[in-house]
Amino acid sequence: MTVDDANAGDGTEPTANPTPEPPTYPTPHHEVDHTAEPSDDPLAIRLEQLILGADRRYTPFQAARTAGVSMELASRFWRAMGFADIGQAKALTEADVLALRRLAGLVEAGLLSEPMAVQVARSTGQTTARLAEWQIDSFLEGLTEPPEPGMTRTEVTYPLVELLLPELEEFLIYVWRRQLAAATGRVVQAADDEEMVDRRLAVGFADLVGFTRLTRRLEEEELGELVEAFETTCADLVAAHGGRLIKTLGDEVLYCADDPGTAAEIALRLIETLGHDETMPALRVGIAFGTVTTRMGDVFGTTVNLASRLTSIAPKDAVLVDGALAAELSRTGDAPASEAEAAEEAVRAEKEGRQAATYRFALQPMWQRPVRGLGVVEPWLLTRRPN
Repeated sequence: MTVDDANAGDGTEPTANPTPEPPTYPTPHHEVDHTAEPSDDPLAIRLEQLILGADRRYTPFQAARTAGVSMELASRFWRAMGFADIGQAKALTEADVLALRRLAGLVEAGLLSEPMAVQVARSTGQTTARLAEWQIDSFLEGLTEPPEPGMTRTEVTYPLVELLLPELEEFLIYVWRRQLAAATGRVVQAADDEEMVDRRLAVGFADLVGFTRLTRRLEEEELGELVEAFETTCADLVAAHGGRLIKTLGDEVLYCADDPGTAAEIALRLIETLGHDETMPALRVGIAFGTVTTRMGDVFGTTVNLASRLTSIAPKDAVLVDGALAAELSRTGDAPASEAEAAEEAVRAEKEGRQAATYRFALQPMWQRPVRGLGVVEPWLLTRRPN
């Protein structure tokens, strides 16, 4: 609420001939000033100059004007990337101006709509913010002792960043290009344009059982190590077997796969691998197959919700799947429709002197049960089938 709004209707008269104030450039969409002062710590400024490769030269207004964009659009881009408002402090560099110019240029050329450009800024900012935090934390934790007596961890940061920056920059671009090539390939292989956004995917949740109790029992460092080990193991297994890791939530991992058989294999591998780790709690996994909406690298929709609900009702160290995924595994020959049918097939094959069909998975129907928000579902217990 503005000051004028607060005084409206309270019987007070507006002040006559108010003293003129110097012009300001208010941040749009914010009624209260929540600006953050840029750091004036000498080492922080030196690090910023090293990483950005430029000195602070512009206020936000000057940067927007130099880039040829409105202050409102510049503020939207800045916030979308995850940065706090900085008022009119002289804290921006040539790199900031160039970034504004590039994004605005994509909009002007008609390659991106303005909302899409903001989404690009937001998705890039969110992804790289977590990456940057993780890298700095990991690199500094790896320094058990400063290279010279008396040096603080803060003083170690500058030479460390100076050495790592060029290599990490090249590696980041390489990985991004690889991921972009993979994502583009999946889009090209889509059956039609609608599948680019709404696609049929197998979605799996893997959840550590009793994690809340662990947070009360373990020290922070131990808890951090456990979460890191869990996320690393899941990420490696998902990638190695052809799935895609969507996100990690501490005690939970969300992944997806184009092929239901791939999703099922990943789920069982997770159960088997973590089951052999005595430091890990029990794991449970839920998988559903169906139409999924993809947006900014995330997945949404009823299929995702169902996978989450199946995870919450799965027994320890077990995998529950929905009927659609069970039917697809049967259709592709990855699992028999029933064990009775598999037994009959084995008998026929023996009589005919041929090799019986082999299946990777076994499916056992469980009791139907109501699931909050999704009605009654019939989960299937997925196991590995010995042959």
